[in-house]
Amino acid sequence: MPLLNKTTSAASRATPPGLVRLRVALTVFFALDGFIFAGWVVRIPAIKEQTGASASDLGLALLGVSAGAVITMTLTGRLCRRFGSHPVTVACGVLLALSVALPPLTHSALALGAVLLVFGAGYGGINVAMNSAAVDLVAAMRRPIMPSFHAAFSLGGMVGAGVGGLIAGALSPTRHLLGLTVIGLIVTAVAGRVLLRLEPPAPPADRPATDGTRRRLDTRTRRLVIVFGLIALCTAYGEGALADWGALHLEQDLNAHPGIAAAGYSCFALAMTVGRLSGTTLLERLGQTPILVGGGATAAAGMLLGALAPTTWLALLGFAVTGLGLANIFPVAVERAGTHAGPNGVATASTLGYGGMLLGPPAIGFMADWFTLPTALTSVAVLAALAATIGYTTRRPQGGEAEGR
Repeated sequence: MPLLNKTTSAASRATPPGLVRLRVALTVFFALDGFIFAGWVVRIPAIKEQTGASASDLGLALLGVSAGAVITMTLTGRLCRRFGSHPVTVACGVLLALSVALPPLTHSALALGAVLLVFGAGYGGINVAMNSAAVDLVAAMRRPIMPSFHAAFSLGGMVGAGVGGLIAGALSPTRHLLGLTVIGLIVTAVAGRVLLRLEPPAPPADRPATDGTRRRLDTRTRRLVIVFGLIALCTAYGEGALADWGALHLEQDLNAHPGIAAAGYSCFALAMTVGRLSGTTLLERLGQTPILVGGGATAAAGMLLGALAPTTWLALLGFAVTGLGLANIFPVAVERAGTHAGPNGVATASTLGYGGMLLGPPAIGFMADWFTLPTALTSVAVLAALAATIGYTTRRPQGGEAEGR
């Protein structure tokens, strides 16, 4: 493995205090994003009942989140290039916090879809902006710390879902989501103040600036960004598929108790969080290509076990292995896209990745109708293996230049 493919920790032993504060502030925003989004998700059943929406009407309304996110993701890269990723992160944090309180105020599926467009805009915008800021920080610190930010998102989501589940019976959706707004605004005010005071770190001397100094990307760079976006898509496809179909597979195909079946996605999410918490250490020791290839191969093997296992416990083990394998592929893909093309690269990779998360559940549903649900879930393994293959082909992204920092 080329030496440049590994990141030594020697350069990070004397990290400037400003970079440490910036890392803490960005970590808070990642955690807040996961916390607010999960808090909204756990109240979807109550909002459905409140609006009187049918299952199909609710599905169409929920597309508002997706549409708002995708549209905004395509624009946020330009906003970051013009105004800077730090101000855009703070602005989108405010929008996300304010918009999460809107769904309980609606009384029809149409109105719900409209406010979810706004919520999706905040969600998509903050994801691109804070990932762009994180890419700059990773380059400045010369340490592969991107997985730690995504671990914060996962932890925030787990806390948001857990708290939401505990208080769902005691608080109405209006009070719960309004509470999320208050928390979101307070956290954004505190962390945003730090973020706005700190200038984005200058890129190292051996890395060309990508935050707007080069308006037009060459064909090779554009292709690389799309390739990394496809890797993100393959990863997010599996996450979306397991979120929506994992429990049903355990209960329907393996006759698991509903409580055990519900733990299927928890096993996957917990394993993914653990994998991301250890991601920086793994990247420092192994490099990016082994993480992409090894992670994809591990996820493929885990998902084959999860989909085809004859017992519930083996399937749960397969879900956990899948989470460990997929954990760091998305962060690495987004970081590399940003390294090559700045905020626009992050926007492209994030949009494709989010598209994969949207594609997974309906694709699994169609394939389950045509074949069986276990067979359909093997498509997650196929795409994970594809991500590994693509990751291997990008090990030398610029002619003979080795990847990494």
